[in-house]
Amino acid sequence: MAIRILAIGDIVGRPGRTVIREQLARLVAEHGVDFVIANGENSAAGSGIIPKQVAELTASGIDVITSGDHIWKRREIIPFLRDRQPLLRPANYPAAAAGRGAGVFASHDGHQVGVINLVGRIYMNGPADCPFRTADAVVEELATKTRIILVDMHAEATSEKVAMGWYLDGRVTGVIGTHTHIPTADERILPGGTAYITDVGMTGPYQSVLGRQAEKVLHHFTTGMYAHFDLASGDVRLCGALIEADPETGKALSIQRVTAKAAGT
Repeated sequence: MAIRILAIGDIVGRPGRTVIREQLARLVAEHGVDFVIANGENSAAGSGIIPKQVAELTASGIDVITSGDHIWKRREIIPFLRDRQPLLRPANYPAAAAGRGAGVFASHDGHQVGVINLVGRIYMNGPADCPFRTADAVVEELATKTRIILVDMHAEATSEKVAMGWYLDGRVTGVIGTHTHIPTADERILPGGTAYITDVGMTGPYQSVLGRQAEKVLHHFTTGMYAHFDLASGDVRLCGALIEADPETGKALSIQRVTAKAAGT
């Protein structure tokens, strides 16, 4: 029997957490989802994540939370990462960094699911190692434990995400792009059996500029002056991708975009 995995894009602040709480259980039941992965690095007021939000998101039905370049924005998350919670930081950050970048987790139907978190290097800050070489090592390790492996490629450059999809085609079940907050329409199964999408989109307020109040962002763009980018609140959506895969081979069978709106929006 196939396994169904829901990969959710960047959860932005309270609006994103609210739509997860309201809509995730329904989507899991409606689509027969066995495992949920979500990028939560923007859960704390739009930047970073704190322990109580990890607890909130997992209580809402998320099995593993991935992150990216904002993982260190809240210092209270650092000791929490050391406790091997279901929260990953990019695997291609230095080995001395707190936390882990990959793991194997049990799905609701008893399968083992490997999850790898990577961060891109093009137009991104931080001391990241090569994501491609890191992927080689981590995929090889996880493949000894499971055939189902999902990669969250958290990157700015479309080219870097697409390249990772082709690089890992046939070696992982899916490569899911996050970070740019805009859902793309290029979901597909690559020739080797890997599901791919450049960005699953933001889970948060779409009446905005990437989750922030448009007026504040426009003021900055049109004047060059500093403006505090407050979170927006309108048109809140959960965005992700549903992947169906064969647990015996690890090959993806299908991928489709999934969207759900928050109540009252």
